[in-house]
Amino acid sequence: MKKLINDPQNVVAESVEGFALAHADLVTMHTDPLFVARAGGAVAGKVGLVSGGGSGHEPLHAGFVGDGMLDAAVPGAMFTSPTPDAIAPALAVADSGAGVLAIVKNYTGDVLNFETAAELAEADDITVRTVIVNDDVAVEDSLYTAGRRGVAGTVAVEKIAGAAAARGDDLDAVTAVAQKVIDNVRSMGVALTACTVPHAGKPSFDLPDDEIEIGIGIHGEPGRHRIPLAPADEITRMLLDPVAEDLGLTSGEQVLLFVNGMGGTPQSELFVVYRQARKLLEQRGVVVARSLVGNYVTSLEMQGASVTVLRLDDELTALWDAPVTTPALHW
Repeated sequence: MKKLINDPQNVVAESVEGFALAHADLVTMHTDPLFVARAGGAVAGKVGLVSGGGSGHEPLHAGFVGDGMLDAAVPGAMFTSPTPDAIAPALAVADSGAGVLAIVKNYTGDVLNFETAAELAEADDITVRTVIVNDDVAVEDSLYTAGRRGVAGTVAVEKIAGAAAARGDDLDAVTAVAQKVIDNVRSMGVALTACTVPHAGKPSFDLPDDEIEIGIGIHGEPGRHRIPLAPADEITRMLLDPVAEDLGLTSGEQVLLFVNGMGGTPQSELFVVYRQARKLLEQRGVVVARSLVGNYVTSLEMQGASVTVLRLDDELTALWDAPVTTPALHW
């Protein structure tokens, strides 16, 4: 194992410290417990947004803390949910009196720990709502979930809900728009290689050089099937078709097309995937109105990609376009 680390047990703390130093104009690092919040504290009268999960998926979630997105993010250990005693203070810091929305990916540990943290926060008179992101169409259940996994669609949920909060929507309205995104976003991914968790010191699963895993999760969970390596256009079709069919896309609809890298795939290859995914959507008569390509929800150094499609309407498009200033997303 070759990694730019010191002690494997300190990777998350040292990484978050460096991240906070590099983006001190946008975020503040809290220690004991560890979480990241927007610099300057909660915005008076605005609904707070908090998310979090295991580390190793950077820039998710801390990279999306800032104006127009999250107010706080809670990183757990590598591929491990943060604990309630870290999540609850983040909920408190994000609250300015208008309540807090917790955006949680559908992994059992995340769901249970955020639920416990919400109960602790509510005991301190903080109103908390929760939405569960479950956009992965690959499998219904996995090693980590009951139901579908939450993957790259989380970025769209955080961006659009964050914009709704920034424009002054109340907690019920922000929760409703977040759920609207969840109801209209689907994803599917592929792994070309495994990744190595620092404290494990070896690849998280075995994948021969001439094979790929279709439908992989962001922790290396099994997908739909393992197949011989194929050309990019063929792989892209295997990802896009199930997503489009699950959404029930029809001719004339507008969508956001998001091609996400798993951490070890060059940008040039992600654009090869985007090119084919867009062609396949256009063949269905679907209009790609917005696009995003890059490494936003990663799995350490895994080579691979995911395709996410969000059905858009005028409201969701306007909220996606709204200004955002975070370390990882800004326009």
